[in-house]
Amino acid sequence: MWFLSCINAFVIFVVNHSLKIVMTRHKHIHTGDKAYHCDICGKSFSLNTNLTKHKHTHTGEKPHHCDVCGKSFSENCSLTIHKRIHTGEKPYHCDICGKSFSRRSQLATHKRIHTGEKTISFWTLTNVFIQGKIPYHCDICGKSFSHSTTLTSHKHIHTGEKPYHCNIWGKSFSYRSDVVRHKRTHAGEKPYHCNICGKCFSRSSELTSHRHIHTGEKPYHCDVCGESFSQKRHLSTHV
Repeated sequence: MWFLSCINAFVIFVVNHSLKIVMTRHKHIHTGDKAYHCDICGKSFSLNTNLTKHKHTHTGEKPHHCDVCGKSFSENCSLTIHKRIHTGEKPYHCDICGKSFSRRSQLATHKRIHTGEKTISFWTLTNVFIQGKIPYHCDICGKSFSHSTTLTSHKHIHTGEKPYHCNIWGKSFSYRSDVVRHKRTHAGEKPYHCNICGKCFSRSSELTSHRHIHTGEKPYHCDVCGESFSQKRHLSTHV
């Protein structure tokens, strides 16, 4: 009996000790404390794992290899993105037109076609001063757009105005695209299909999340302990 008590006491000690370590690391996020320093360039990090990844930029080390073409990468996430060239996987879908992309950044760039949002680059700013081209910007947050109509829609976020209404429930939305997505819940429309198992979804984000089950991809990482998850909700529960 005393043996079991000792085991229980040891388990409690280990759990408490682990929690203290996790909490100490977590506090770095709030305090901005970056205790791990690169001895080459002096850059600092809150987690040792991030420092290790960073050092690959100096050493040229690329420990993650593609088993198809042999190409190497310094980070596992870069390898995951690269492999989509071979598999043809495009997990990021536009919920407006349904077009798919292999990178999240490509989807973000594509969506500007629908929203009219414009990223102000150096050359755009040059055109503003030299050619007198004036983009449309929000006088509240400073965000810029290529069309006045898109700026008007954007301002609904600040004013709280929701001019687009669902004629079934009466629910209101700031953007037309939001009411279109919402109406699918009434119609039972599920235009996004998984090409692996055939399951259908009403939102592209749901399909993207679902596909992680098949690919084994875990894009959601805990900043404290480094554990990765395939679903965003699992990361939220973990934290």
